[in-house]
Amino acid sequence: MSPPATSRNAILDRVLTATGNAAPAADSYAQLPRNYIRQGMLDAEERVELMIERLREYDAEVVECVLGELPTAIAAQLARSGRHTFVAPAGLPSEWLAEGYDWKIDHDLESGEIEKAEGVVTEAFCGVANSGTIVLHHSAQEGRRILTLLPDWHLCILRASQVVETFPEYFSRCVQAPLLVTWISGPSATADIEMTRIKGVHGPRFLVVILVRDQS
Repeated sequence: MSPPATSRNAILDRVLTATGNAAPAADSYAQLPRNYIRQGMLDAEERVELMIERLREYDAEVVECVLGELPTAIAAQLARSGRHTFVAPAGLPSEWLAEGYDWKIDHDLESGEIEKAEGVVTEAFCGVANSGTIVLHHSAQEGRRILTLLPDWHLCILRASQVVETFPEYFSRCVQAPLLVTWISGPSATADIEMTRIKGVHGPRFLVVILVRDQS
């Protein structure tokens, strides 16, 4: 017995008829012209400087340190924030959890517990200098998406070796397609029809980035 006809089936039948009832072959896809920029022209130092410039243009705070100074740099930013209660992904290194603060480690924390936190500390997967975008793939070090949406203050650790110039270079770093991606370009902000800028609508109002110089 054939399935009942629906508008959806009718539309799909028309699409199949128009395309010759055949899906595009993989080799045909590979031969499609790609005339967009796929490789940046900046060297490593120029990429980092552009990333910092873009982040600051978006009203994010950026501090730099070398790898061995990272725990100290994190502690300094926590103290400077004036906040006391923080959430952290379960995979964040324990030496980054500065003493003297109330740390809530995300072992499936309830949303209400996360919302009560004053800030969050995470790592990042990548940074795209051309747009000043921080990319999260939500690994054990980057945390669940909810961790970076509910707290008002986000401290993100980005290594210089993770910074690329263009989005195609970021995609080339993805061994396989991630299940979930968050792209962050500065603190959360939006503007209404009268162009009144409001911060914190879609996520943290404050973004602090520690750029770790981990390249020789």
